[in-house]
Amino acid sequence: MDDLRQYKTIRRQPLSITYRGYDVILPSPPCAGGLHILQILRLLEGYDVAELGFGTADGIHLLAECFKIAFADRSAHVGDPASGDVPVAWLLSEPYAAARRATIRMDKAAPQAAGVKPSNESGDTTHVTVADRDGNIAALTQTINHTFGSKVMVPGTGVLLNNCMALFDPHPGHPNSVGPGKRTVSSMSPAIVLKDGQPIMALGTPGGVRIFPSVAQAIVNVIDHGMSLQQAVEAPRVWTQGQALEVEQAIPNPVRHELANRGHEVQEVTTVAGGMNGVAFDPQSGPMHGAACWRADGSPAALGGGPARSGIRFQSTANRR
Repeated sequence: MDDLRQYKTIRRQPLSITYRGYDVILPSPPCAGGLHILQILRLLEGYDVAELGFGTADGIHLLAECFKIAFADRSAHVGDPASGDVPVAWLLSEPYAAARRATIRMDKAAPQAAGVKPSNESGDTTHVTVADRDGNIAALTQTINHTFGSKVMVPGTGVLLNNCMALFDPHPGHPNSVGPGKRTVSSMSPAIVLKDGQPIMALGTPGGVRIFPSVAQAIVNVIDHGMSLQQAVEAPRVWTQGQALEVEQAIPNPVRHELANRGHEVQEVTTVAGGMNGVAFDPQSGPMHGAACWRADGSPAALGGGPARSGIRFQSTANRR
């Protein structure tokens, strides 16, 4: 009876997309039907449905594959928005639709799992790379491990204590086992790369145990594959520590199939590690180039103009979460 007495009507904004020049408007969650009709239409935009024809095997097969995707996502991601986040914008986005179209084979029915919801930049680890005109470089990764660390604040300071003790091996007798006075291992990898004694690049990233393989890939991308630093930090990544081989969505399907044929348990993920950033140096001409990737909201910035008045040295600070 209390539930009935407390019930009230909630006015919600409808959802809409443009499909082949038509504005299609439907109710929003918790009415899942509207969301998934729009999701299906977004998927179908990538096909010439008229050319496939009504009632044909191709037309029905395509509809069936889109329905399976919608139902998988409904089960995994959609509920009452008052009790949890419903990723409407992501489910209706063109990049997500394109990624799901890549899983549809027109010659064969395939099982369709729910999509992997995008992960946000962590609230626990931050990396910043700074360089100045005098050749000073700072590559800094800072972490409190889990979000809000131990969730204990030192009174009067505003400083949260980390919970990095969780990174110790809980089993005795190992190199990283818990012990008095010991410092735990860390995956943080702020890096500076030199050639002939001159800096070529400095970089780093958040991302827990995925940090150092990601930084290694970026270094290889520049040195071995001839990428710019911006290309290197944005390039698709992979990661494993012996179980599944995580691959980002941009890794092509033929490459995934070949990896699977070689015995890897391939698992698609939205991101490997976090938003990498860095500074690249051109020892010949002198300019510096900032780089930051799409996996977070960091961005390169250049500040100049010299001291505001004599006796004042320029100082730059940056922080990105």
